[in-house]
Amino acid sequence: MQSWAEIVVDVQQNWFLYASMPFVAAIIGYVTKIVAIRMMFEPIEFVGIKPPYLGWQGIVPRKAAIMAGIACDTMTQKLIKPEDVFDRLDPDRIAQEIEKPLLEAVEEITRNVAEQYAPGLWEAAPETVKRMIINRIQEEAPEIVRQIMVDIKSNINSVFDLKEMVVSNLLRDKPLLNRIFLEAGAGEFRFIRNSGLFLGFAIGCVQAVVWAITQNVWVMPLFGGFTGWFTDWLALKMIFNPKHPTKYLGGLFTWQGLFLKRRLEVSAEYGRLIAAEIVTPHNIIDAVLRGPLSDRLFGMIQKQVQRVVDAQSGVAKPFVVLAVGSSKYQEMKRLVSQEIMKRLPDTMKHVEKYAHDAMDLERTLATKMQDLTVEEFENLLHPAFEQDEWILITVGAVLGFLVGELQVHVMLHFAVH
Repeated sequence: MQSWAEIVVDVQQNWFLYASMPFVAAIIGYVTKIVAIRMMFEPIEFVGIKPPYLGWQGIVPRKAAIMAGIACDTMTQKLIKPEDVFDRLDPDRIAQEIEKPLLEAVEEITRNVAEQYAPGLWEAAPETVKRMIINRIQEEAPEIVRQIMVDIKSNINSVFDLKEMVVSNLLRDKPLLNRIFLEAGAGEFRFIRNSGLFLGFAIGCVQAVVWAITQNVWVMPLFGGFTGWFTDWLALKMIFNPKHPTKYLGGLFTWQGLFLKRRLEVSAEYGRLIAAEIVTPHNIIDAVLRGPLSDRLFGMIQKQVQRVVDAQSGVAKPFVVLAVGSSKYQEMKRLVSQEIMKRLPDTMKHVEKYAHDAMDLERTLATKMQDLTVEEFENLLHPAFEQDEWILITVGAVLGFLVGELQVHVMLHFAVH
């Protein structure tokens, strides 16, 4: 240990080295935060030799099923239910929105089916008979859609699985899962990066004093490792703790976990992302028409279409049955149902704008998020940090240690010369 006189002389001779220590520590703090954040989200797929040990995959993409499940549980249990999605849709308005494309589809389907089952008789039939059959089915087509919407709203849980839709979309699109955490937590990630600078600088000042007193070669790597570890650990703690505003240092300053403090801002951004990327009219319609419960929906549609084919054939029905036979007539009804169901996804695209405005999911989600308890709100983002956070902190410590090793060699080099 040097005397005070020796310390003063050493500082005067190597002042630029001492002055650099806080800045190097600040860089260590900043760089290790950037590395930690990138390791949370990148790479999307495993890169290395043998997963999961000899290589790396971003924590969020690697734990996509867990992350998606947590986000989905909060969303579907606390924020939005299938009834919230469909109760705002007016069946009459839906029928009105898709009437034109639906009528065009009905005419083409009817002609194709009739030509397939009775090509000669259909071509020979008077145009008035053909038009009557087509017109009567067209007249009833909007009512079919309206009735289907009524049936869906009455049996929503049997034809629409909101949780399955959310999870499948997040698992299928891992970059989207990353975006939800990155954009909803943009303020928190910015704080983590910047805190590394300020905390690192403060630790670097202490480091300079300890080096001046001890001149021990272990000071640099140990302080570097401590800077990488402590700044990572403290930044993560400050994001979520304390849960409520708390005074420190005798009331000198007040702190609340940053994520919780930004509750209104986060709620608006989270609601925007979910409404724009996941619980969209397109995804909802697609989930109803193609999802795991779609067979039940198609059963409803087929029942409605076949009822209309029978009811609206009117005076033309004997002609149709005579032309194709009763068994083929039943088959024709089934084919009409299949063709309409096949075209429904494209036809329903015409209703997406109305559905988006009517559902107003962005505002609904943002409003309901503000009613969550502190613990429930914390769970929107905290899982991304909790999963394997010890790895991130350890990497920060190791990087800081290695930079400290390099720093001491540089300092000794300049001190000798």
